[in-house]
Parts: sequence; C-alpha cells; structure tokens
Amino acid sequence: MNTALTLHAVTLSIGDRLLIPPLDLDIAPGKIVTLMGPSGSGKSALLSYIGGTLDSAFDAAGRVFSGDVDITRLPPNLRRVGVLFQDDLLFPHLSVGGNLAFGLPSALRGTKARRKRIETALEDAGLSGFQDRDPSTLSGGQRARVALMRTLLSEPCALLLDEPFSKLDATLREDFRHFVFSHTSAQKLPVLMVTHDIADARAAGGRILKIG
Repeated sequence: MNTALTLHAVTLSIGDRLLIPPLDLDIAPGKIVTLMGPSGSGKSALLSYIGGTLDSAFDAAGRVFSGDVDITRLPPNLRRVGVLFQDDLLFPHLSVGGNLAFGLPSALRGTKARRKRIETALEDAGLSGFQDRDPSTLSGGQRARVALMRTLLSEPCALLLDEPFSKLDATLREDFRHFVFSHTSAQKLPVLMVTHDIADARAAGGRILKIG
C-alpha cells in the first residue's frame, strides 16, 4: 500500500534556539521534497525526528504520519521509514549478500525465498553474482547501490535521504541519483531529501524547501 508522509506542526529547537518553526508538509507517494539550508539549521535533525532517532539534546514537537497512521511515538523499528546516509554503513563483517539479508523483513521466511529476494535485488543493482563478495572490495558506487537495495528490501513506507550523494565524484553522483530516484519512483515511496547541492534538488524534480 502506497502512503504519503505527512508532518503536522513539527517544530525543532536546541536550547533557546528555534531551528524549525511549525512545519506542515505532505509528501505524496512517489514524490520527492528537498530540504536545503546552511549547516546547523536542523535539516538532519528533522530527519532523525521523523525516523525516531532524534538526539536528546534537541526538543521537538508535532506529529508525523505515514498515511493515516500516527508514527510520532513509535520506536524506530516500527515506523517503516528507511534512511540513506552519505556513508553507506555496510557491515564490514558480512558479505554483500549478508548485508542485504539484514534488510529483509522477518515475515519473509524460508532460505530459498530469502536468497531469491537477494539475488533479484543484486540483479536489479547490476551486481549479479556479488552475494559472497566482501564489501571492502566494492567501488564507491557499488557500495552505494548495495546500501540502497538493503534499505529498499526492508519494505519502507517512506525514505529519508541525508546527503547520500555527497561523497561520490561527479559521474558516480549523477548515475547514483538516477538509480535512487528511479527506484523510489517505481516503488511509489514518499521521499524527503537533505542536500547542500542544488543539482541534487533539480535532479529530484520536486518541491524545494529552504530553512535557516
């Protein structure tokens, strides 16, 4: 079921400093909203609030909805909100296939079914036969694609992008942007992206929201 990601009167502050005034935002399935602003303006903290991992140093209020479900007080593992960071965060002690298996929902049972899902994801990422590879042997672009596929295999209802393209060179950056945006569009995921690069925002093709 495709659902919107909705923020209702969300505010964010640290100490006496108000970072984000009351924010109402509705991101439809398959659409991308880009959040831009200077460092320290609360962009990444807002993503953390949506995902349920906000540092206790911040004060936040307001409600977050996935479709009609209020997820504001749910623990992170029950929100079904995927996050992709600028670092791929692959587990070095697991193979490529092991990293992807970590993202599979527990409801998917049976070794054969789980292996098939991993093989399909690798094929989709242009990495067929990479199941047993050590992540350290992959290129930056390959690692980024594995990280995205691991996130998508968890079957999120929404996706948060926190500068996911910033560490890639120009050519890889353009290719990976296309890879990410085509997959999120195909899966009809609402996406909130944080970036400092206007080229990322233009490539996303959606609304650009500036804060700070």
